[in-house]
Amino acid sequence: MKSTLGVYLLAALLFALPAWAQPNRAPKPLVLDELGNGVVYVVPVEGLIDNALATYLDRAISDAEEGDAALVVFHVDTFGGLLDAADHIRKAILNTNLPTVAFIDKNAASAGALISYAADRIVMVPGASIGAATVVEGGSGEAAPDKYQSYMRGLMRATAEANERDPAIAESMVDETLFVEGVSEEGQVLTLSSAEAFNLGVADGVFSSVEAVLEEYGFEEATVVAHQARRAEKVLRFFASPVVQSILMLMMLGGLYFELQTPGVGFAGGIALIGAAAFFAPHYLLGLVESWELIVFIIGVALIFAELFVIPGFGIAGIAGIICVLGALVASLVGNVGFSFPSGGAITSATSTLAITLVLLVMLLVSMGRYLPRSERFRNLVLEPDLSSATGYTSADTDASLLGQIGRAITTLRPSGVMQLDSDDRRVDVMTAGEFIEAGEAIRVVSVRGSRVEVRKVETFEGASETSTA
Repeated sequence: MKSTLGVYLLAALLFALPAWAQPNRAPKPLVLDELGNGVVYVVPVEGLIDNALATYLDRAISDAEEGDAALVVFHVDTFGGLLDAADHIRKAILNTNLPTVAFIDKNAASAGALISYAADRIVMVPGASIGAATVVEGGSGEAAPDKYQSYMRGLMRATAEANERDPAIAESMVDETLFVEGVSEEGQVLTLSSAEAFNLGVADGVFSSVEAVLEEYGFEEATVVAHQARRAEKVLRFFASPVVQSILMLMMLGGLYFELQTPGVGFAGGIALIGAAAFFAPHYLLGLVESWELIVFIIGVALIFAELFVIPGFGIAGIAGIICVLGALVASLVGNVGFSFPSGGAITSATSTLAITLVLLVMLLVSMGRYLPRSERFRNLVLEPDLSSATGYTSADTDASLLGQIGRAITTLRPSGVMQLDSDDRRVDVMTAGEFIEAGEAIRVVSVRGSRVEVRKVETFEGASETSTA
């Protein structure tokens, strides 16, 4: 009897544990009564979160506001990106008066989680995830110092509170030292699946498509505008990629270096100009590069040229030019307004990108200096360095008919001089192996190699073997 009672108690305890593990906070309702009928804008938030995407989303939200949209759905699928760009997007979403929904289609990691938290409602597809919002260094991928983590925790907490979500859960997505009882474990940053996010009140629903979301919210008959980036914005996002930016900076700096090593304006200078145009022009046209940054870069290049070609030595002008060039490149990688710069995280990311580019540039120069001269294609562009007779190169044609000819020295050979051949009275410049031969002595040609004709006295030559031509 006692054992049977114990089994029932144990079973009841096991069934009760999942209920205890769940928080008391209930999920938000799926139906948003405040939404009316009208146009629905679906805006993609995909790929790397960068300043170009932030600029595009500013325009998308502005278009939705001007179009009197009833709802803006952000189609989110991203693994994160730049913190300053994510903060810019977060503010834009929070500041709009339009109702917003973040539709997470598989991934909302890192900066994507912050952007999703800014929306009025969060919905996810089955199998999606949200979280892992730890700030990392752009170059190494390691966790950034605590001051950046603290800043990100504050952003996540404030954004969660603005939309009445649990701030503790949001903060635990950033810092592994934070944990929520029954939700996250200590020592691990929080990442939630779509089902977990819904049960914890982070997500307001799980739907398989945008159409299902609109139907749930009562917009199945609404006009849907699939907002798209313009071609210029797509080009900007391509050139704003850290990888492409590094390649363009390599073209600029490497081309400038090789141009300074060769006289005139040639191929290397053209590569540097193309790299500079592709780096600065798209950003400048869309307002991500300030005019003063271009001016500082041009001044830096001018100072470097002045130091090399006008001012002797290498001093203040050259150093100032290098500082101007590198400073302009760093500033162009940061989304500043005038001389007002964002948080240190953006500057750190830009500096890391430039540092990696400089390291790659040094490696490229060393590799080209070591291996390029050995390549067959490069050797076809320059004079053959080995012009020895062993490879078939001579300074003059070899006259094989001279070998074995006998004549007389008409000048004293010390050891060179002139001989006259007995056969046809020709005069030939000759030389001995080091001995002195008086004028009038009988001599014989023993070796002919190009213009070098070697002779010996006839009496010393008797019995010796002839030497062949080369």
